[in-house]
Amino acid sequence: MPGAGGGSVRTHEINRRLAANGFDVTVLTTRYPGWQERIQDGVHYVPIGWGAGTNRWVRLAGYVVRLPFEVRKRRGAADLVVEDFFAPFSTMAAPLWTRKPTIGVVQWLHARDKARQYKLPLHWVERFGVRRHRRTIAVSEGIKDQLTAINPGIHVDVIGNGVDPEAWKPAPRLGRNVLCLGRLEFTGKGLDLLLAAWAECHHRIDGKLLIAGIGPDEARLRSAIEAAGLSDSVSLLGWLSGEAKFQALSEARLAVVPSRQETFGLVAIEALAVGTPVIAFDIPCLREIVPPGAGWLVEAFDVGHLANALAEHYSGVGLGAGEQGRAFAAGYNWDRLAALQGAAYSAALSEIGGGHRETAVSSTHTGR
Repeated sequence: MPGAGGGSVRTHEINRRLAANGFDVTVLTTRYPGWQERIQDGVHYVPIGWGAGTNRWVRLAGYVVRLPFEVRKRRGAADLVVEDFFAPFSTMAAPLWTRKPTIGVVQWLHARDKARQYKLPLHWVERFGVRRHRRTIAVSEGIKDQLTAINPGIHVDVIGNGVDPEAWKPAPRLGRNVLCLGRLEFTGKGLDLLLAAWAECHHRIDGKLLIAGIGPDEARLRSAIEAAGLSDSVSLLGWLSGEAKFQALSEARLAVVPSRQETFGLVAIEALAVGTPVIAFDIPCLREIVPPGAGWLVEAFDVGHLANALAEHYSGVGLGAGEQGRAFAAGYNWDRLAALQGAAYSAALSEIGGGHRETAVSSTHTGR
């Protein structure tokens, strides 16, 4: 689903490689505008729920209610159920009701933040569900630490995200603009902090701030840009993917990731892969993938520090940082990561039980 974020990209990139290697993968996902059951790159996608998928709360409710029934319909043909954690409460405690070996794939673990946002005890649901799982895959060490804090006995394999081979095509260069790329969520992605920092430093930077992506807060972002008097120095590019995304990253002087929380930070790795240094807040997960020399971490959520970092590194960055970034990003190879995930699935089948026919039902919610 366009705009669904890096989590959905990871799900598909891993699954299509597993399918090419003999796994039979069915993904049960939410409905979304224009949804249809389809086979894409060898992966069978089955949107479930009610209606046309235009309202995110209706599609979430429909998915949650229908999911156990849809899994049960298919469990006779499956060896393994993969629960891909999703917002707003992470997990439906799938091992309790699948009656099949079940492993969790954890790209998201922010139910406590959602609990504060919606004034609901969503973190209790998350805690209960995590404690039902015996084996999981986490996309970062930061997520692993959170899982083991909730469930000390859980087995966690850390398998990160990969980089699209298209990222290696553009040649590294010193661009003119600063680029922020991702889902347009005003507070979660730190766009409010970025605009405040940009208001402080844009007069020290020759280029513009480019923001690429789509999401639920696009109208709010446009209003905030206008209210801050930044319309002349900030431009929205809309949704970018494939070659256009990597070209935009390559043409940027710096990539900025101002998120308040991340599960991995795929955009940061993609920027490093094209040779563009990254500035991000020093938070779990991001600090794992912004190495010294290829980018800079600034004190979390400090607008002044972010503004200074943008201005100082804009004028001081050289091509050497891009070369270091590319060398670091080379370790994030989708083929290697898919092989590791396939091995984790096989290990789960051996430990939890069940015959191994390399068949899986995956549940994933794309309305992030």
